[in-house]
Amino acid sequence: MARFHRRTCIILLLFILFICSMMMALKTLRPDRAGFGDPFGLGLLPELQQRTTLLENKHSPLIAAKGDSVTHPNNLHSIAWNSIKTSMASVRKLEEELPSPNYNFHVFYYSWFGNPQYDGKYIHWNHPLVPHWDSKIANNYPKGRHNPPDDIASSFYPELGTYSSKDPSVIEAHMQQMRSASVGVIALSWYPPGMADENGEPGEDLVPAILDNAHKYNLKVTFHIEPYKDRDDRSMYSNVKYIVDKYGGHPAFYRHKTSTGRTLPMFYVYDSYVTIPEIWANLLTVSGSQSIRNTPYDGLFIALLVEEKHKHEIHRSGFDGIYTYFATNGFSYGSSHHNWPSLKAFCDSSNLMFIPSVGPGYIDTSIRPWNNHNTRNRVNGKYYETAFSAALLVRPEIISITSFNEWHEGTQIEKAVPKKTGQVTYLDYKPHKPTMYLELTHKWSEKYSKEKEQWLM
Repeated sequence: MARFHRRTCIILLLFILFICSMMMALKTLRPDRAGFGDPFGLGLLPELQQRTTLLENKHSPLIAAKGDSVTHPNNLHSIAWNSIKTSMASVRKLEEELPSPNYNFHVFYYSWFGNPQYDGKYIHWNHPLVPHWDSKIANNYPKGRHNPPDDIASSFYPELGTYSSKDPSVIEAHMQQMRSASVGVIALSWYPPGMADENGEPGEDLVPAILDNAHKYNLKVTFHIEPYKDRDDRSMYSNVKYIVDKYGGHPAFYRHKTSTGRTLPMFYVYDSYVTIPEIWANLLTVSGSQSIRNTPYDGLFIALLVEEKHKHEIHRSGFDGIYTYFATNGFSYGSSHHNWPSLKAFCDSSNLMFIPSVGPGYIDTSIRPWNNHNTRNRVNGKYYETAFSAALLVRPEIISITSFNEWHEGTQIEKAVPKKTGQVTYLDYKPHKPTMYLELTHKWSEKYSKEKEQWLM
């Protein structure tokens, strides 16, 4: 009996060894890359083959059960993290491929556009036709408003269509375009919370997204303060404090290093001349009753010059500099290129910054049909290059560009495309590409940087 039990145990042990040997042999026949349950034949499907190859390259194989694709919990974090790293790497690669930002090139940017998808209605694309102030002249021109998406308040048509400024993909595309142009600073049109221009909607809540996206592309943001209702010394102090307190700690918040070594935020002040110098002096001079000087909210305040007399008023007001904004050579004293040398000389003698504004052209007849005499033809980029040449002649510390996307006035450098509808044929950049004015901006940014090195020698 004992001999029988011994023989049975030996046979059972040999059987178990045989089974184990067979399992090991079968395992060696599977592909080396396969984990437990990895199904044969997955690589035959092109889409799955592509995913598998991508994951192999990231050293994170997809481990799945036969039949249903069930990822093992151990690998969920690894796969997700590799996906995030891939996305971050692609943004970094794109950022590296783009030209370096030039922080002496500032571009005026508008975030006031809306469409039904994001805003429930069109905003600004349907801008009304502005009547002439003389009723006799006004009667000779059409009235009403535009009807997007085919009929928009612009003589050009954007490549991105009738976009909303809230659309994250639009903000991202704009940052890419500005960085591709080697612009460094976005001068963001700004109204206080709850306020807007008469044809727009409040948009101050977009500032965080614009700052975040600007930072992703190593761009900076400064504020172009619009003539909001009841703008005066008190409200300006309050609003500058609001901006600095809320956004001053963001890495994309622009600060300019002055010749004295101070690093201060900069504020462009549109239509500054509508407020009398005495009110501005309350805010901008050391002895003013609402003085912002030598406080945590001090900055560089840049006034708009239209008429020649404004230069003396700007100096008395306590501003730190002058900009000219309008992209219409000859329209105003400030926007006339031949006046820039004398304006620069005045600024130098008065310890003011002079920031000339260049633009690719001007046409606002889509909203002011009676203003054809102020149209400035782009001449296939020659007008823009002439403006840059005039600006470089006065050796400015900063050049401002009007504009990235003021579509109503036809000053945009944003991508535009040919479009024809039953109602209108839009202007375009042909025979050049939609990127033409971004490329010209990049060209002149590089030229400016090279010439500036010579000025400083």
